[in-house]
Amino acid sequence: MQISFAELELPISGAVAFLAEKDKPLTGLAAETDRLAGGAVSKAISASRFNGSNGQTLELLAPGGVAAERILLVGVGEADKLSAQDWVETGAAVTAALLGSGSSEAVIVADVVGADAVGLAEGALMRSYRFDKYRTKEPEAKKPTLKKVAIATASGDAAATFEARKAVIDGVFLTRDLISEPANILHPESFAERIGELETLGVDVEVLGEAEMTKLGMGALLGVGQGSVRESKLAVMVWNGGKKGDAPISFVGKGVTFDTGGISLKPGEGMEQMKWDMGGAGTVVGLMKALAGRKAKVNVVAVVGLVENMPGGNAQRPGDVVTSMSGQTIEILNTDAEGRLVLADALWYTQDRFKPKIMIDLATLTGAIIVTLGHEHAGIFTDNDEIANQLSKAGLETGDKVWRLPLHKNYDKLIDCQVADMKNIGGRGAGSITAAQFLRRYTNDVPWCHIDIAGTVWSDKDLPLSEKGGTGYGVRLLDRFVADNYEG
Repeated sequence: MQISFAELELPISGAVAFLAEKDKPLTGLAAETDRLAGGAVSKAISASRFNGSNGQTLELLAPGGVAAERILLVGVGEADKLSAQDWVETGAAVTAALLGSGSSEAVIVADVVGADAVGLAEGALMRSYRFDKYRTKEPEAKKPTLKKVAIATASGDAAATFEARKAVIDGVFLTRDLISEPANILHPESFAERIGELETLGVDVEVLGEAEMTKLGMGALLGVGQGSVRESKLAVMVWNGGKKGDAPISFVGKGVTFDTGGISLKPGEGMEQMKWDMGGAGTVVGLMKALAGRKAKVNVVAVVGLVENMPGGNAQRPGDVVTSMSGQTIEILNTDAEGRLVLADALWYTQDRFKPKIMIDLATLTGAIIVTLGHEHAGIFTDNDEIANQLSKAGLETGDKVWRLPLHKNYDKLIDCQVADMKNIGGRGAGSITAAQFLRRYTNDVPWCHIDIAGTVWSDKDLPLSEKGGTGYGVRLLDRFVADNYEG
C-alpha cells in the first residue's frame, strides 16, 4: 500500500477518517464536513454508541454535500495521553476498517492536538500486509480495495521522518513473508538464498554448508538436520554501519524450517504450523533488512542456523550423544528439543569468531513459554539487568512486549547428565527456563539474552497491527533496542 502526506484541506475524495476525542464535539475538518453535510455526521454519532473512546470506529456513507465516498470516525480517547504506540495502532485501525470497504484511497485527518502523523502512517502501512501469493481463486469481493492512504497533517517533516520507519516496516514484512512460506518452498537452501538478497542493501552474507560445519565440529546443529534430505546451512550476515574496529552487537536465530519432532514425532494435529519454527531466524533476517535499510550507525553480526528436523533412516535418535562446537557433549533424550541444539553451535560460533559486545538469540523454543505467558509477551532470560531493562523498555514502546523469567543454578542442575556433559531436556517443570539454562552454557560469558518467541510469531486471530498469520514480532522491538542503546 502507498503512504503519503498532504496538507490539511477540504474537499477530500475517497474515504476520509477523522479522529474523535472521547465525549468531545467534532472539531477542525470533521466539524466542517459535518456542517457541509447538514449535521448528518453528528446525527449518526447520536444514533450510535460511538463516543470517541480509544479504539472505537463508526463508518457511514458520505451524505450529500460531501466529496468523500465514506466517512470513518476513529476514537482516540484523550488524545494528549496517547503513547507513540497508541497512534500506530490508531492508524492500523483505519486500514483494518477500510481495507475491504470498496474505497481505493483514504485520507486520515491528523488535526487533533498531539496527533502523531508518522505513527498513524506506520500503523496504516503495517496493517495493510497480506500473505496471499498462493490464493488463485479468491473472489473479488474478498480482495482488499484500499491501495493508497494519505495522512493530512500540518507537519512539514513527516514524510522525511517516515522514511526510516518505512525501512523498519520493510523488515517486518520480510519476516512475515518468511514465516508464512510453506516448508516445501522455504527450506534451508532456499532460506539461505533469500538471505543472500540482503547483499543489495550492503549486508555481507556468508553461507556455510555441512562440510564447513563438520570441520568446525558443529555436531549439535548437524545432528538435528541429519534425518532430512535437505542440507543444513549456517548463514552469517554482517552490517558495518558503525565505527571501524568497534566490536559488533550480535543476533542469533533458530531456523528450523520444519519441525516434525524427528523420531520423537509430534502429534499430527496442528503440525502444519511448524513451518514457522524458523521464526527466530525470520526475525533476525527481517531485523538485518531494517537496520541496513535505514543505514543504522552500528556494527551488527547476525547468525542463523537453518535445518529441517525430519524422521528418517539417518535421523538422530533418543539416547544419541553429540559433541557441540564448544567441545561439550549432549545426550539427546528427546529429538523434539532440537532448537537449543541448533542455537548451541550458532551461539558458540558467533562469540568465538566475532567477539561481540552482546549476544541476543531468538527462537520459537518451547511450548512451555505459551503456557506461561500466552500470546501477549515473549519470555526473556538473562543475567544482565541492563539488557533486560533495555529490552523491556523497547517492548513497551513498540508493542512487542517481553517479560523476564529467572535463571538460577538450581534449574541448571536439571540438565546435568550421567552419560554426557548435559542432556537436552530437563523434565516437565520449568521447561522454558531449563532450555535457557542449556543455552547459557554456550555463551562463554558474553553478555547475553535469550528471547523465547514461540507464543508471539504467529497469531490465530487478527491483531491490531496484523491479520491472523505471521506477526513480524521482534523486528521493531530489536530495531528500537539497537537505536536507543547502541547507535552513536
